[in-house]
Amino acid sequence: MPAWLDIPGLPQLEAYVISLAIGLLMGAERERRPNPTAGLRTFALIALLASTLSLVGQRTGVSWLPAVGLLLTGATLIAVTLHDRDGDDPGTTTIVAALLCYAFATLVWAGEPQLAMAGAIGATVLMYFKSELRGVMLRFERDELVSILQFAVLSVVILPLLPDQDLGPYGALNPRLIWLMVVLISGVSLAGWLALRVVGPRHGTWLLGLLGGLVSSTATTLAYARHGRGSADSSRIAAPVIVIANLVVVARLALLVVVVSPDVMASVGPILAAGFVLGAIAVATLWHRLGAGDSPPVPAVRNPTALRESLLFGAMYGAVLLAAAWLHDQAGPSGLYAVAVVSGLTDVDAITLSSLRLHQLGQASEGMVRGAIVASLLANTGFKLALTFFVGDRRLALRCAWPMAATACGLLVGLALA
Repeated sequence: MPAWLDIPGLPQLEAYVISLAIGLLMGAERERRPNPTAGLRTFALIALLASTLSLVGQRTGVSWLPAVGLLLTGATLIAVTLHDRDGDDPGTTTIVAALLCYAFATLVWAGEPQLAMAGAIGATVLMYFKSELRGVMLRFERDELVSILQFAVLSVVILPLLPDQDLGPYGALNPRLIWLMVVLISGVSLAGWLALRVVGPRHGTWLLGLLGGLVSSTATTLAYARHGRGSADSSRIAAPVIVIANLVVVARLALLVVVVSPDVMASVGPILAAGFVLGAIAVATLWHRLGAGDSPPVPAVRNPTALRESLLFGAMYGAVLLAAAWLHDQAGPSGLYAVAVVSGLTDVDAITLSSLRLHQLGQASEGMVRGAIVASLLANTGFKLALTFFVGDRRLALRCAWPMAATACGLLVGLALA
């Protein structure tokens, strides 16, 4: 610290300033409300009270002093709210916010000013966007709320109970790691599924394609292949949704690689980027030619966090891990690529995660991981094109073929240059 900043009491002054800023930030939001129980000045004073009691408690060794201040602050606010109750608003949000303000100020004195400021900003955002959050929640139906609870069970209840050790042949099966991948895939799919249910068709083709790709590109392709069959107008709307959903798969895999094995991203990233860029150019060209601006129907996709779906993906992931490890041991790289082609026909997530896991175990090189991911994507692309032809019709398949082929060519070029 520079000599001119070495001033007695400066750290305490800095903590006071941060605490005051927290009180002013949260109080400013409450001041916007009509007849608030506590506003700008009250929140600022609460933060200063918490700071003073924290400092006194530290200097005197009376560690329980801030807790007493918190209880007195809460009791005072409750008493004021009961005395001045106006209308149907019980004022509970303001009371909780004021207690949080007090707690954040004491957190500053506990040596966590960044965490205190982050918490204050988050609390202020929640209070400020009350109407927007309420509007979103009112759109949620029982299925959406159940899916959120199911995801909480998958991630918070089941995951910690599973053993974190390598089991089975080749040490390829780690129960906790397998379930962690289930949670990861379910979380990405759940975000897209909820957004799809909330947004609906009113924001047009590109958003439905994007969200459909996040949830399930196979289900989206199947739904719009049926929708685009027979009618030229239906085909004009369905084709962009299908190609966008399948282009999102490439970006989705890049996200998985970054989260699960970021050290491999430098090797795999350029290949996926080449496929995505060429595919995006082709999709933009198709969009311009067809002028796809109408609102297509929302695809019917299942809840991705349902226990049955999660168990199926976990079983598939484990089976692909075992098959890939065994075939790699028996046939070398060609065995892994064979599994990638077969698995990629219906699901590219499982083989991508499996190849990354084998690389972490030292059983697959980065080159093999690249080859497995590209092989699975090519097989998946071929399967989706077959769906558009047999479930849809020839017109729809031709419209989807060249943008999806552009993505495939980009992947191959990227792989050849890697």
